[in-house]
Amino acid sequence: MNSRLAVSCLLLAFFGICSMIQAQSAYRVDYFANANTAGAPDGTLRLDNDGAAASVDLCADIFVFDSNEEMSECCSCLETPDGLRTLSVSTDLTANPLTGVILTTGIFKIVAAAPYHDTCPIPSTITTVSKAEIQAWATHIQRSSNTITEAASQLSYLSSNEQMRLAQQCGAIRSVGSGAGICSCGTGTGS
Repeated sequence: MNSRLAVSCLLLAFFGICSMIQAQSAYRVDYFANANTAGAPDGTLRLDNDGAAASVDLCADIFVFDSNEEMSECCSCLETPDGLRTLSVSTDLTANPLTGVILTTGIFKIVAAAPYHDTCPIPSTITTVSKAEIQAWATHIQRSSNTITEAASQLSYLSSNEQMRLAQQCGAIRSVGSGAGICSCGTGTGS
């Protein structure tokens, strides 16, 4: 159990909800800002399958949301154990929005999921893998100086309602988008 989860469990033990949190699947959340802005550098999202789930291949199911909480793009990228994948915010994650509106600000959600017949289809269903995590780091472009900072993406816990909502929204993009709304997987493992 990681130290953040241990501290959270101690604080939540009084309320009896620690076991519920542990039963939910881990996923990552991060933001992007100043993307696709003239003169600003491109941001990146880096992903790694840390091998915690018995060194098996995983899919990094990626969901991109605009600042109005609407899903703009989604995709699924193969992640082999200990491999590094690099995605461009401008080219891979925001260049093909469902609505045609190129994003400058928003969030990513990354779910570790099981491959389907050794492939990572667009996630209209999500099958999580016990104890599996995709580690993620994102660069953030600071508008005032175009300074680039990088930090680990935040660990969160995927409720069954959120899992279903992500899959349904991505499935709808796949059904009605005619190819729009599907992000690409950048470079790295399993490309």
